Amino acid sequence: MDMPITGQTGGSTEAGPRPSDGGTESIRTLRRAVGLTQGELGKHVGVTRQTIAAVEKGDYAPSVYLALRISRRLGSTVEALFPLDKEPS
Repeated sequence: MDMPITGQTGGSTEAGPRPSDGGTESIRTLRRAVGLTQGELGKHVGVTRQTIAAVEKGDYAPSVYLALRISRRLGSTVEALFPLDKEPS
């Protein structure tokens, strides 16, 4: 299950850090390039249009599984769509 970013600490969630602005813009750009609406992409990957809109805006961090489904449907990679802000040391 995908979870919205709440800003609360503690407990476990499947959501990770927000995608960077570059990543979120890439999702919108690629989605439009392949001719899909937010609703159509949502149906292909098993979520609502609202979830896709929130991911594109950076308000929602998808689970690894959803990120993988989105990237595959758009012909990209998770790394390209959701780049890390910095590499771990």
